[in-house]
Amino acid sequence: MSYYRACFSIAADTLSPGHSLSLSKRETIVSKGGTFELGFFKPGTSLKIYLGIWYKRFGQKDNTVWVANRENPLSHPSSSILILSEDGNLLLFQGSSKIPVWSTNLTFPGSNLTEAVLGDDGNFVLRDRWNASSIFWQSFDHPTNILLPGAKLGVDKVTGKPQQLSSWKNSEDPSPGVFSFGLDPNGSSQICLEWNKTQIYWSSGLWNGTSSSFAFIPEMGLNHIYNFSFVSNENGRYFTYSHYNPSHRSKYVMDSTGHIQLWSWLSGPLAFARFWSQPAAELSVYALCGAFGVYRENFSSPCECLKGFEPFSMEDTRLNDWSGGCVRKSPLQCENNTYANGTKDWFLKISIMQLPVYSKTYLAMNASRCELDCMGNCSCTAYAYNRSGCMVWEGALLNLQQLSYGGEVGQEIYLKLAADEHLDPSTKGKMSEMKNQTEESPSSNNLLLFDFDIELHAINDGMNTHSNLEKIEKKDAELPLFSYESVSTATNNFSVANKLGEGGFGPVYKGKSLKGQEIAVKMLSKISGQGLVEFRNETILIAKLQHRNLVRIMGCCIERDEKMLIYEYMPNKSLDLYLFDQTKKKMLDWGTRIRIIEGIAQGLLYLHQYSRLRIIHRDLKPSNILLDSEMNPKISDFGMARIVGDNETQTTHRIVGTYGYMSPEYAMEGLYSIKSDVFSFGVLVLEIMSGRKNTGFYNESLNLVRYAWELWRDDQSLDLMEPTIGYPTSTSIVLRFINIGLLCVQESPTDRPTMPDVISMISNEHAPLPTPKKPAFTRGRNVMDTDSTIDSTTGNCSKNNITISTMEAR
Repeated sequence: MSYYRACFSIAADTLSPGHSLSLSKRETIVSKGGTFELGFFKPGTSLKIYLGIWYKRFGQKDNTVWVANRENPLSHPSSSILILSEDGNLLLFQGSSKIPVWSTNLTFPGSNLTEAVLGDDGNFVLRDRWNASSIFWQSFDHPTNILLPGAKLGVDKVTGKPQQLSSWKNSEDPSPGVFSFGLDPNGSSQICLEWNKTQIYWSSGLWNGTSSSFAFIPEMGLNHIYNFSFVSNENGRYFTYSHYNPSHRSKYVMDSTGHIQLWSWLSGPLAFARFWSQPAAELSVYALCGAFGVYRENFSSPCECLKGFEPFSMEDTRLNDWSGGCVRKSPLQCENNTYANGTKDWFLKISIMQLPVYSKTYLAMNASRCELDCMGNCSCTAYAYNRSGCMVWEGALLNLQQLSYGGEVGQEIYLKLAADEHLDPSTKGKMSEMKNQTEESPSSNNLLLFDFDIELHAINDGMNTHSNLEKIEKKDAELPLFSYESVSTATNNFSVANKLGEGGFGPVYKGKSLKGQEIAVKMLSKISGQGLVEFRNETILIAKLQHRNLVRIMGCCIERDEKMLIYEYMPNKSLDLYLFDQTKKKMLDWGTRIRIIEGIAQGLLYLHQYSRLRIIHRDLKPSNILLDSEMNPKISDFGMARIVGDNETQTTHRIVGTYGYMSPEYAMEGLYSIKSDVFSFGVLVLEIMSGRKNTGFYNESLNLVRYAWELWRDDQSLDLMEPTIGYPTSTSIVLRFINIGLLCVQESPTDRPTMPDVISMISNEHAPLPTPKKPAFTRGRNVMDTDSTIDSTTGNCSKNNITISTMEAR
């Protein structure tokens, strides 16, 4: 953001009749208290010029609060000028044109007594110079994307005009975007977020005058900073707010990514901090990725175009503006009734999708008939066939989401593509050649030459055809075996410099292929008791677990009496290195902590419900949660994992795991089930929210679980929050996650929620939660050294600092 700072300010906060504000002279108006400034600015790297108001005291970045000519930018710096004309109107001209680019467009008598004044509240007004309360026009009645204290969000019953916020198109274009924020267009006393003025995707709930809050934002009535109010009378209906402390500063921002956010400055550095934001989940924003764009959760760039499509504007997507969506690279053949190279339009199968909106559903005999009907209709862009029948979509596909797991929600959709989008012959040849080489290769691969991207992801590639799927599925049944020599070379002969860590079950080394692909090599100790057959069965099982929140095993090495596992490399190592380190824990802000909890929950949901076999992890703890380059969590260490069938509860006489994370029924009786993992997850949640280990004494409490329960019982749960990273945007979210954590650590397994229940609690943030019962280990049970991994039959223990545990035989 670049502002044309004043060489001098004219007449302080006032523009008088006949006077002007010149861009070439860099003239500005500054409010009386020096809080706001009005003048000309250029957003970001854009060459377009706008007249606007910004905070004078707070840096330059993202502090514009109002734009006059947001739809008509200036392009002539030398001749652009704002004039308060003799008839009392504000007029913005550029060049020699006699037609203003923007004006207040008012008609009233006594205009020569009018003055334009910029107030310390950020409101730019035209008023009677002898009667300041006589306002003819004000910028507060024409907001852009910012609502300042004292401004109104509502409807003027006299003029019928709505006063609502509309997002900037992107960070460098203040023209109205597709997202808006205002009163419910249906007339109720709630405020809503809308897409394209047609689709409401979030609402506040009805106003409660008693608590001075909206139904879905109860925390509004609990704060001591803001005074919120909702007014409905003969003149209009509107929402407004103010500060109890006049020195405070804040602003509601309708963000270009579809979120409404409350930013505040209370004291300290001259910078705003986000206090509140909705919707909480990015995927709740309607059509965030535009037409034919698909949303991908837990990615730094969450939007991408479907295969066969490209961004409508690369420049816009660079600025995170996907409102233009995606367009086809090649036109459909059905549009001109010709075939390209003897082929015709075809359908690409896309799995694990949340289906787009606005489908037409009808009964069809089978999927083939559904496909034929879509192929015969050139307007049809996609179809899906399930228990509901045949669903077809005509025109743009909106609100597409790629889910991280399947089940009832994730479905298959078939996207119509042009013939030109079929697999390129040269690529197809390379794929076939690679498969032939794999079949003829020896049992041990060369890790240095192995291409993990091609070999392990080929089955998910759109290039696969029916004729070669059998070969791919055959190879998918086996895990790549690598030679000892190639693994040794990749890790620089298992050098100390490449060593990532070590525990009771063996060291972990960092390795790299000749293609630069980084991996982690876990060398299992010879005394682990793992047999060759069991080892291979275990690795093949874990290899089939494909989920973005599970660390992926890439292969193994069984040679020279050595057993090694090859995993994807996690550059940020494990969660415990950040969570319990006084310096590094500051890198885990509240948003990152919540994202980590949600990711772990999704990974467990997959293990318990959506994987090929129901898996119980049995050793969930911070050191077994690895973090990728974007701090996304991945569950690791499946050495103690077990398969369970319909009978969920199993018994073992060999109790292995980590005290402090083991459920009481498992630690005391050897009983384990999916509820054992839920208990461990609950402990993790409480540790992540507090930044403290479960082991230890807190205010004479036996452990963190008991301490959290006592705070909850005494209605003091906010005292549990990690103190080093400040308050989150919404303390209600913290309280909700503490509540979820306590529900997961209840003593009886039947009282604990399942992971689908946990996901529902996280996703439906406004739904009430059950009251947790007294958790396990709060009645004075003796807890051993909880920082050790214990084997009750051998007495072996190891410090909890390794990222991949034992592969125990079943």
